[in-house]
Amino acid sequence: MHKIGDAHTHCSSNSMEESKIMAKGDRDRLSHLPDKVLLHILSMLPEGKEVVRTSVLSQRWRVLWRSVAVSLNFGVPNNPSNERSKKELLTFVASTSRELHYWRSYGKIKAFRVFPFRYKYYIVKDVDFWVHFASKVANVEEFTLKFACVSFPDFAYKFPQFAFKNTTLRNLVLDNCQLNPSGSVNWSSLVSLSIGHLKLTDSVLEKILSGCPNLESLELDSVLGISRLEISSVKLRKLIILNDENDRCNKWHEEDTNSLEIIAPYIRNLVLSGFFYDEIRLHESNVASLVTAVLHFNVDFIEFEDEKEKLEEECRYLKELLLSVAHVKNLELGPLCIECFPILELRGWQSPQSSCKFLKLNAALKHLDFAGIYSLLQSSSDVETLIIDWKNHKPIDRLLSYTNEVEQVRRFETHNGNCSLPHLKTIKFSNFLGSLSGIKFVLLLVKYLLKNATVLEKLVIAAGFIGNDVSRDKMEQTFLSFPRSSPHASIVFSHP
Repeated sequence: MHKIGDAHTHCSSNSMEESKIMAKGDRDRLSHLPDKVLLHILSMLPEGKEVVRTSVLSQRWRVLWRSVAVSLNFGVPNNPSNERSKKELLTFVASTSRELHYWRSYGKIKAFRVFPFRYKYYIVKDVDFWVHFASKVANVEEFTLKFACVSFPDFAYKFPQFAFKNTTLRNLVLDNCQLNPSGSVNWSSLVSLSIGHLKLTDSVLEKILSGCPNLESLELDSVLGISRLEISSVKLRKLIILNDENDRCNKWHEEDTNSLEIIAPYIRNLVLSGFFYDEIRLHESNVASLVTAVLHFNVDFIEFEDEKEKLEEECRYLKELLLSVAHVKNLELGPLCIECFPILELRGWQSPQSSCKFLKLNAALKHLDFAGIYSLLQSSSDVETLIIDWKNHKPIDRLLSYTNEVEQVRRFETHNGNCSLPHLKTIKFSNFLGSLSGIKFVLLLVKYLLKNATVLEKLVIAAGFIGNDVSRDKMEQTFLSFPRSSPHASIVFSHP
């Protein structure tokens, strides 16, 4: 037990010590922090080279930085340029390889990412060295090798056989590389795999997946040649299938494209995004555990001679997909899905009842989008949270000609009396930019939601109103004047 005098002496001692530190180290306060704190600060730096630079801060830091697990990054991610000269490519390759030699003796490299702007046969030895460095020398947990562009997949970099056996990798990203393991694959620690812009066969993909027993997330970006994707692992819970609409570097042969059947009874998250020229066949029984589905794909009608026939095909395709995900709890849809709904309804089709509780709609500001929103809400009576996002979403112009605004207003009035949203508690409109004279359908939609959401708690409108016809205050008063079925509903405005 301290006496008052002892406590005073103790406090004075601490104050004197702090004064000495301040007097001696006023210019170097960081060095007086505990090692644990300093190491945490260093670990937050994104680049290994930035960590090394801290050695100049003080004599103590010259040793400290060597205890930090670093990340090495070379090149620019998603660099679209394919016009670089041979000299520039060789300069980049030589610089990367030279720097890696300096890092060979460093004990803690957690991630190595390299983004060459293209692949040519004369850099194969250097690229092999990079892969060897990642998988055999540094034993990194994360490795990314993405070539920006390859004219044909047969000319792509061949991922070396020695790299198909690695027990330390946890995250692997490969783009524009050939994958053809001659033997078995052993990526036993891998939890995330992303491969893009290549041709595969069903058997090769099956071999790769069988060598990843702990895989949790799989991303296939513009992967051609496969017709059946069967995922039997109970650990693999997320599947992402993408197709880049602007992929001008990979105009591959049509015979390499197949419809894809997915059999994945244990996945919980599915994302389909991009341009799909062939069907993805999905049945509810094959994705029975699915909780979240994102359908954000598009179709280029210019590619097809018979536009009406293509529309009919896409509508049929969309119906099948929506039926297969009707059981999910979280659903996100893009403009094509939304705009096809009213066209399908005009053809006598009724949307399947959805079990979703969270619904996000990425819509454009066209009459067809609003008609699609009404159709979706009629089949989503269980929804609790609704988000409508208008950020840079363009309408499918070819679809707009299949119906008109007058017709959609009439159909809205029909919808208006036949919809109940008894569980909807939260609504958010985000990224809206417009003026009162141009948002007739927005006003109708807000009225519709306030009338039918009987337990609504909050409507958030994140919008920037432009134009000279109305002030912001008047716009807000317009929304606030609408009648509400829920006595607890509040309207909140958020301006960018």
